[in-house]
Amino acid sequence: MKTSTLQDVARVANVSTATVSRTLSNPVVVSESTRRRVADAVKATGYRINHAARNLRTQRAHSVLVLLPDLANPFFSAILEGISRVLARQGYSMLIASTQHVHDSGERLIDYLDDARADGMIVLDGGLETDVVEMLAAASQAERILFACEWVEDANFPSVRCQNRTGTRIAVNHLYGLGHTKIAHITGPIDNVLGQTRKEAFVEELADLGLELKPEWIMTGDFTLAAGCLAAQEWIAMNDRPTAVFCASDQLAMGFIAELSRHDFKVPDHVSVMGFDDIDLAEQFIPPLTSIRQDRMMIGETAAKMLLARIVTPNEENLERATVLPVSLVIRESTSPP
Repeated sequence: MKTSTLQDVARVANVSTATVSRTLSNPVVVSESTRRRVADAVKATGYRINHAARNLRTQRAHSVLVLLPDLANPFFSAILEGISRVLARQGYSMLIASTQHVHDSGERLIDYLDDARADGMIVLDGGLETDVVEMLAAASQAERILFACEWVEDANFPSVRCQNRTGTRIAVNHLYGLGHTKIAHITGPIDNVLGQTRKEAFVEELADLGLELKPEWIMTGDFTLAAGCLAAQEWIAMNDRPTAVFCASDQLAMGFIAELSRHDFKVPDHVSVMGFDDIDLAEQFIPPLTSIRQDRMMIGETAAKMLLARIVTPNEENLERATVLPVSLVIRESTSPP
């Protein structure tokens, strides 16, 4: 059997070889119908793209690096799926790395772009060290670096995020509307922009509602199950226990509930608990978790589209720099009147 050629694909798709070449090297410049016809022809002929030759010809790696703070955290799965879907449609692949191994070296990150291993970078960690952020901001490829979900204050990177303050206020008002006036909060990491933003909004909303907030009702966490367990032990030891707890993440809430259960406390009978994120497990947890939903798939898709626009049309004016996506309240069985 002879090896299929570009001409074979063009004949089956009934388009020119130039159109096939454009479609395979830069899919965004052709119509959706043309992309489908060429894709079907590639499948029918068994044509294999020479990626090395294509990358050399287009001066692109056709890949994007995604940086995560925690590869094991299920929160990121839907975001990665959204990024992958958009990239795949445009002929790009996704590389994944953990920021835990790059905090001490911004040069290592820039190498991905300098060495043509990736055409752009999506960062899902707003906690990078200051010197690393400064190095990224000063790089010639800075316009191809985008932050998603988390961000860096006072940095000029394009970003995609959700309504964290609005979501927190919605959470507090949901608990207040049920009749709770003694509401506690388990925060995210102290140095994390999401944890800080949600904590600030929580304190502000309680003040606006005229509710009391004792210092011990703010419990420090780090978005993990273990931190939720520790916070539950703090709640159990309190003389004046809040009747509701708003957690800065679903994992915190799940850890909190699990530890309470081990001590024979029931949710929501003894305390109402709600989280933030609405990860997949929230609906299946016992009890099903009330949460603030952020559309993580949309975060990923929006981030990928914004970054591809900067890669494909770098000189385009009026490229969107910041997108804030809406959140919504999902009411389940972990909250009830006190």
